[in-house]
Amino acid sequence: MITHTDVRFLSGRDQIAARLHSPAGGDPLRPAIVLGHGFGGTRVAGLDRYAETFARAGMVALAFDYRSFGQSGGRPRQLLSIRRQLEDWAAAVEFARSHPMVDPERVALWGTSFSGGHVLRVAAADRRIAAVVSQVPFMDGVQTALRLPFSSAVKAGALGVADLLKGALLRRSPVTMPLVAPPGRAAAMALDQAVAGFERLYGDQPWENRVCARIALAVPLYRPVQSARRVACPLLIQAGEHDTLTPPEPARKAAERAPRGEFRLHPYGHFDFYFDEAFQVTSDEQVAFLRRHLDV
Repeated sequence: MITHTDVRFLSGRDQIAARLHSPAGGDPLRPAIVLGHGFGGTRVAGLDRYAETFARAGMVALAFDYRSFGQSGGRPRQLLSIRRQLEDWAAAVEFARSHPMVDPERVALWGTSFSGGHVLRVAAADRRIAAVVSQVPFMDGVQTALRLPFSSAVKAGALGVADLLKGALLRRSPVTMPLVAPPGRAAAMALDQAVAGFERLYGDQPWENRVCARIALAVPLYRPVQSARRVACPLLIQAGEHDTLTPPEPARKAAERAPRGEFRLHPYGHFDFYFDEAFQVTSDEQVAFLRRHLDV
């Protein structure tokens, strides 16, 4: 039996909304895993399914929404700030460590896509992290940007400059663009597979297909692969052989650089990991890795 509890905690001055999935009974001090979604994603887009999987395996799982997204607080809405998201991760880890059911020395991280890069940055800065799972990760902004249609990248960059000037510097209403759109449109991810992937992830759940455009200027400069050497804990990186959004080679490089890195290449595309056979295969691999390193 699994208990689901909605919780809130502070990151900066804003409330973070999260759901705690905990196994009933047993040892009062359990390992925990903290989960955050990818680029523009929220907890309802499949994150709870992973959390429940880990809870059934004997771990406390905390799945949270970033500030400005989902049920969390924060203004402006749909502001994707790498700095703020890393702060949210740190706040979520501290909340998990403070929970009376959790062993604070056995807290792990789980990230996917954009947050698959975040978890390397967090673990590199926090040597108490016990293990990390990074799935179809964003590791190198340059490599990822090269996968996007050139015309869409140019349009997104122009909107990014406008948002930086108007929304950030002048503190007026932000300039936004779609999270996902077909090729040729100005969007953070102008790819048909991204449109189909987000629609499938959310299903019947409402979601906002927009993001403050200034993130288009930050993404090409973000290179979590550079933090891999400083991740001292066990690290599992899973990549998709047919992933055209976050290419597998930077993920392989990160695993090779990490002192205790493990790399697994699976015959799937980026969004396949969240569904059906691919979900079962890769989540089973994650559970086995976490049981091995968290003493579950």
